[in-house]
Amino acid sequence: MSGRSLRSLTADTRPLADPHFRRLWTANIVTVVGAQLTVVAVPAQIYAETGSSAYVGLTGIFGLVPLVVFGLWGGALADHFDRRSLLLVTTTGLIGTSALFWLQAALGASDVWLLLGLFSVQQAFFAINQPTRSAVLPKLLPDELLPAANSLNMTIFQAGAIAGPLVAGALIPVLGFSWLYLIDSVCLLATLWAVVRLPPLPVEGASGRPPGLRSVVEGIGYLRGHPVLLMSFLVDIIAMVFGMPRALFPEIAHESFAGPSEGGIAFALLFAGIPLGAVLGGVFSGWVSRIDAQGKAVVWCILVWGLAMVGFGTSVFVADQAPGAVHVMLVLAVVMLTIGGAADMASAAFRMSILQASANDAVRGRLQGIFIVVVAGGPRIADVAHGATAAMVGTAVAAAGGGVLVVVLTTAAAVAIPVFWRYRLTREADRPV
Repeated sequence: MSGRSLRSLTADTRPLADPHFRRLWTANIVTVVGAQLTVVAVPAQIYAETGSSAYVGLTGIFGLVPLVVFGLWGGALADHFDRRSLLLVTTTGLIGTSALFWLQAALGASDVWLLLGLFSVQQAFFAINQPTRSAVLPKLLPDELLPAANSLNMTIFQAGAIAGPLVAGALIPVLGFSWLYLIDSVCLLATLWAVVRLPPLPVEGASGRPPGLRSVVEGIGYLRGHPVLLMSFLVDIIAMVFGMPRALFPEIAHESFAGPSEGGIAFALLFAGIPLGAVLGGVFSGWVSRIDAQGKAVVWCILVWGLAMVGFGTSVFVADQAPGAVHVMLVLAVVMLTIGGAADMASAAFRMSILQASANDAVRGRLQGIFIVVVAGGPRIADVAHGATAAMVGTAVAAAGGGVLVVVLTTAAAVAIPVFWRYRLTREADRPV
């Protein structure tokens, strides 16, 4: 394969030519690893102090509620205030909460409610920071580079999701919890430096109305007149609610692939499959910048995701019926999850690019807030739905059936809202002068 052909397959790095994006992206490499250390350390510390998985499970509630509330309100804030200023405040807040995590661990303050409270505050800052950061991209880059930029960002995030837990698992017994929180605090300084270097980023066409409930409702109402944007949320909800079988991984690893009840290799491989696929999809994402028919691309990516989940469920079914084929089916199951992860990464890159390019600047923050809520909430609803379904029909049928529903419902949605299927990127060179 020639060098030119290889470059066309690997990630499109043209967005890195912009110094502001390059600094943010480079800083994110450092920050995401530190963030994952805290993501692992918080539940690990809670379990170490309480010995209770019920308390650990409370991190889901204490994390999701501020993510939903402040994700929506944070989007309204991002459409009212200068976005650079908002990033400075929220990044400083994230550094402060990580420093407080370090302080409580260093002082031995073993209070689970203090930990959960700090976790909620941290998630609130994150919920405001993330939509603001996403709303900034169209101000830094032309529309045709947004898919590449989003792919680069998501590749780093997913790589951190794989590396962070491995690093944290190795460091906790050696350094203890306090050092992991301190490392996270220091790593966040890289992002603060990148944000400080940004130019002022005022909102174009801001209404001037205070960013309260009315502003949030107006942002949601904006979707009614923009079916392409509405569809971008709908298909993601379909893919995640019906097609995300992660709640079944512990049972599948133990019952279908003969792993120990407390974890093991099969358990780790299943959980790593989707992030691994996302990283590989990001590394070989050079093609996303060449796609103009982004609506079709999203639909096809989600169909591949659904079919991959059908394949995953089928491999589990075969393993249940033929114990001698367990190891082969485990490999196949991980391959299916990896394919699904790559398809989901591409789908997310296109959907976020459509959102960033199609929305008015005055509502971009609020729509990015909705995006955060959908991305965070969909898999959690899926956990409940898949767990309940598996209890009735078994894990294999629940996983494969969910994939079938993704294919059917996505196809039906594409037929019902054809404007999304026809959506195409308008490049700068094609815009009227």
